[in-house]
Amino acid sequence: MSRITWWIGTTLFLLAACSPIEAENMAPTPDYSSPPPAANWWRPSVGLTWQWHISEPPVDTSVEADVYDIDLFENDAEVIAELHRKNRKVICYISVGSIEDWRPDVDQFPAVVLGKDYDGWPGEKWLDIRRIDLLAPIMRARLDLCKAKGFDAVEPDNIEIYDNDTGFVITYKDQLTYARWLADEAHARGLAIGIKNAPDMVADSLDFFDFAITEDAYYYNWIEEMLPFIKAGKPVFAAEYTDMDVDFPSACEWGKLNKVSFIQKNRILTAFRNVCP
Repeated sequence: MSRITWWIGTTLFLLAACSPIEAENMAPTPDYSSPPPAANWWRPSVGLTWQWHISEPPVDTSVEADVYDIDLFENDAEVIAELHRKNRKVICYISVGSIEDWRPDVDQFPAVVLGKDYDGWPGEKWLDIRRIDLLAPIMRARLDLCKAKGFDAVEPDNIEIYDNDTGFVITYKDQLTYARWLADEAHARGLAIGIKNAPDMVADSLDFFDFAITEDAYYYNWIEEMLPFIKAGKPVFAAEYTDMDVDFPSACEWGKLNKVSFIQKNRILTAFRNVCP
């Protein structure tokens, strides 16, 4: 057998031996790497007071709070500018782990990334966060809009996803990879970014998240798991909800001892807010 005949036969054999799945795995990995971080971004300090107003706009800008967390799409640049004139910092709320069917960019999500309905939240479905290649253009556009409107930081809601019934086989590693990618994208735009709940991701994400936001963490007795942020000089903004039988005065006392910033809110996050004495 000649060398040419042997080479052709061997090549055809190897190609035939590759299954379609193996061939797909041999394709180059999509490049969704992030640009380098900006020279600087807001580093919030421990002990700041805060307000969380997502539903029922317009935002009440008269609330005495160091930090406001408000919706990206429901607020224009003038609202953020007004809060800045009052020396407030402003966090940009976006959902990164679910699709909300009332958002203006809803048609940009490919059907392949849409999962099961988000139980308890009509109009929402889980997203396949493993597909950063498909989600990147949409999330980058949202972060660009956060930056263009003048926000200082980002709240990435529904980032705690791997242990939910999403319809996808999402691992903790997938969640951490997505979280790190989002942080890199935020920092590239000069935006701070926080962890949302996800206490089991604290140790692995403390170096790239700038603050923490929690829901019902005192009620469910996992608030202590967020204290590494406090020890690192990064604030924990904690919300307890009025529809739970929480001892809010006790939460406040614990918060004062541990420098955690507690408020009490209605679950739909209107302007209503109880603060610690």
